[in-house]
Amino acid sequence: MSTEAVLVERPMQHVLLVTINRPEKRNAVNGDVASGIEAAVRLAESDKSIRAVVLAAAGDQSFCAGADLAEVAAGRAAALVTKDGGFAGIIEARRTKPWIAAVDAVAVGGGTEICLALDMIVASERARFGLPEVKRGIIAGGAGVFRMAQRIPPSIALEMLTTGESITAARAYELGLVNRVVPTGEAVSAALALASQIAENAPVAVQQSLCVARQANSLSEEALFAEMRAAGKIVRESSDAQEGPRAFLEKRKPVWTGS
Repeated sequence: MSTEAVLVERPMQHVLLVTINRPEKRNAVNGDVASGIEAAVRLAESDKSIRAVVLAAAGDQSFCAGADLAEVAAGRAAALVTKDGGFAGIIEARRTKPWIAAVDAVAVGGGTEICLALDMIVASERARFGLPEVKRGIIAGGAGVFRMAQRIPPSIALEMLTTGESITAARAYELGLVNRVVPTGEAVSAALALASQIAENAPVAVQQSLCVARQANSLSEEALFAEMRAAGKIVRESSDAQEGPRAFLEKRKPVWTGS
């Protein structure tokens, strides 16, 4: 699965680690990065043994600098957007499994938008987040223009979108954008620990919980109740729903099958 631009590893059971590997280009997105990340999404979705994914980046200068402008200038901008995943192969990807961004450097513009596309963010103390597009005469067209307002208080999101200024990891944590802030150099290990914690739980229950929760800002309460009941039915009919109580009564660790 690994390519030169995107490394794919299985560092522990049930967890996939995907790394953008263009540190010399500040991990900017080119066609290889976009197709590589999209392929990783497909792998995670098709492989039942994978229960959580961490997306990281090589080097210590930038998590992702957004679009590779050299590719754009060369007329290859279309390659940065994939059919199923959108920009960077992830912005519009349909995913049933949790993805965690491990950010150990600056993530602005497209880098922040990639983080916003994922479910959770673990950041190191040196990380920064921002959408500076208005400073360049454009908008955060990788969904940042609306996803930031979904993730943090709207008034703060509007300030970030209209000033183009970035925020520290500590401020992002205060606003609820970031799940955890860890010492510099420890973002990947902390994100993997979080992924491992998630992977210990029943896969069907985790995925159905995500499915409902992701719609919390877009559906009415009536519709959310319907979605919750439908998700509950799927979970109740899974073999894991019998395994959980059985393991509890037998005082042992459950063995999930994801079915």
